Amino acid sequence: MVFEYIPNGNLQEKLHERNNEVLPWKTRTAIAYQLAQAIEYLHEKCTLQIIHGDIKASNILLDERFNCKLCDFGSAKMGFSSTVMPPSCSRTTKQVMIGSPGYTDPHYLRTGLASKKNDVYSLGVIILELVTGMEAFCPERGQLLTSIMAPNLKAISEVGTAVEVAELVDPRLGGEFDLDEAKAMVSIAGLCLHQSPTVRPSASQIMQIMKEKMGSIDLLLSPAKDCRHK
Repeated sequence: MVFEYIPNGNLQEKLHERNNEVLPWKTRTAIAYQLAQAIEYLHEKCTLQIIHGDIKASNILLDERFNCKLCDFGSAKMGFSSTVMPPSCSRTTKQVMIGSPGYTDPHYLRTGLASKKNDVYSLGVIILELVTGMEAFCPERGQLLTSIMAPNLKAISEVGTAVEVAELVDPRLGGEFDLDEAKAMVSIAGLCLHQSPTVRPSASQIMQIMKEKMGSIDLLLSPAKDCRHK
């Protein structure tokens, strides 16, 4: 098999390895939008709708222009509804999926029920990583990023001050980011990480929110078409 050469490795390496150059803010917002677009393609535009099942930073490849490519479909499932199905429904909604620590939907871990909203949860974790520069599991704290950020998400999305938002953003950016976009990203992450899967937005709704609240997204729409799946 022949695969496209991906010169910039994966997001895990580029975002978290300290010997790499810091990813600029606009690159981070582009990756977030493109990943949402890739998930929308799988969930809504494939003939048999697909749940990826293992979205994480190391499964997001970056080409020479830092357009993202979602890879590793070993855990993918086809034909699911975006609605979380109750335990009494067909056993096909309970097929085994393999997630990754820090990215897996807690609702799935509790119930074993798979839906598109599992991928949306993972997208929320990725967005938090892009904003904060922290890993999904923070070894220095021994905590999940979602646990660290949980107290901040609701407050900041509703009435967060400029100082509160800025304190969450990756300090390696040196203040080179758009404050309104950072607040929008945190707000979107909060929606994606809602404890109830039915309350979480769809990937297409996330894209629409980004386009409405993040001015730089309009400039990213052309390269965004490159992010589907690999």
